Amino acid sequence: MNAFYERHILPHLVDHACGVGAIRWLRRGLVPEAQGLVVEIGFGTGRNLAYYTPNRVERLIGIDPEPGVLAKARPRLEATPLAVEIRPLSAERLPLESGTVDTVVCTFSLCTIADPHAALDEMRRVLKPHGRLLFAEHGASPDAHVRRWQERLNRPWRALAGGCNLNRPIDRLLVDGGFALDRLDTGYMRKTPRVVGHYFTGVARPR
Repeated sequence: MNAFYERHILPHLVDHACGVGAIRWLRRGLVPEAQGLVVEIGFGTGRNLAYYTPNRVERLIGIDPEPGVLAKARPRLEATPLAVEIRPLSAERLPLESGTVDTVVCTFSLCTIADPHAALDEMRRVLKPHGRLLFAEHGASPDAHVRRWQERLNRPWRALAGGCNLNRPIDRLLVDGGFALDRLDTGYMRKTPRVVGHYFTGVARPR
């Protein structure tokens, strides 16, 4: 049953959840900034493809280990003018040379990656010294009563949502991962329960 759920049901749920208006708004405000050689962590069903600026992106490498969600990306890949290469791999070990990437895009993925520290180490490694990490994530609320509910619900939520965690402190993960935050905006997504809707979005650079 778990395999059936993960292969046939979860990809549809992920695609729908990642396409709601509040998340589209965050993508629209961030992804167009990507330029040069771009690596997208957690490519998923290709929801970001609509927001890249084609004449700014030289090549896009999409990283995602889940074949079910990647299969749902096919129509978007066929429609995009971008040069895209998909690599069905985990973010904890990127098959790229150090210091070669202009932009890393990571949207709604740090909540799910099994080892976010290792993944951030890899993002920092592959980025050029003046490269940028563009991030939009959800995670730990600054409000104690919301955070208590995040802690209570995290285990069942993770089981239903493909390993997604409600309570990761995204800003602290980035700083501990060797990034300096050039820009950080936080808040609650519109029309979204606060327990899942506290967002972090912005730009970081390797320290």
